[in-house]
Amino acid sequence: MNSRGTQPDRIDHFEPKERKGLIVVITGNGKGKTTSALGMAVRACGHRMRVCIIQFMKGDLYSGEWDGIKQMNCAIELHATGKGFCGIQGNPYPWTEHRDNAQDALDLVRDRMVSGTIDLLILDEINNALKLKLVDLEQVLQILRDKPPGLHLVLTGRDAHPQVIELADTVSEVNEIKHAYRAGIEPQPGIDY
Repeated sequence: MNSRGTQPDRIDHFEPKERKGLIVVITGNGKGKTTSALGMAVRACGHRMRVCIIQFMKGDLYSGEWDGIKQMNCAIELHATGKGFCGIQGNPYPWTEHRDNAQDALDLVRDRMVSGTIDLLILDEINNALKLKLVDLEQVLQILRDKPPGLHLVLTGRDAHPQVIELADTVSEVNEIKHAYRAGIEPQPGIDY
C-alpha cells in the first residue's frame, strides 16, 4: 500500500508453475470458519474467479454475507439451503426436514461441481451436517474424490471427520480462546452474522 492507503501503482502477479485445485478444510470450535471461507471468496473475486457458496445449515436467519455478496461486482453465487442449526437455539424443524434439505444441497454441489463454470466451491458448515448425520460420510468422500482437478473445494464447520482431513490438501483449525457470547453478549451484526 502507498501512503494514501490505496494499491501501489505497480503490482506483480505470482503465477504457479502448475495450477491445482485444492481441498481446504476449515474446522475447530472457534469463531471464523465461514468468515475465512468468505475471505477466500473475496480473494478469488480479485482474480476474476467464479465462486459458488452452498450453505448447509444457514437459511432460516439472516446473515450479512447474503446482501454483502450482492453488492460486490463479482461472479459469486450463494445458496442458503439450510433450515438453521439442527437441534439447537430453539430450531423448530424436525431432523428429517434438515436431512432432506442437506440431501438437496448435495445434489446442488454435484451439479455445480461438474458444470465447469465454477473455480471455487465453498461447502459452508458441511462438517456440521456430516456430524449431525444430515449427510453421510461416503457422500462427502465421494464429492472429494470426484472433484475436478482444477476446482478449489473448501469445507467449513466444526468436527471435520478424520477421513475428510486426510484427503484435504490444507487444513486449518480455528480454536476459541475467548468469545463474547460466553460473557453474555449477544451475537453482533457484521461480526457474528
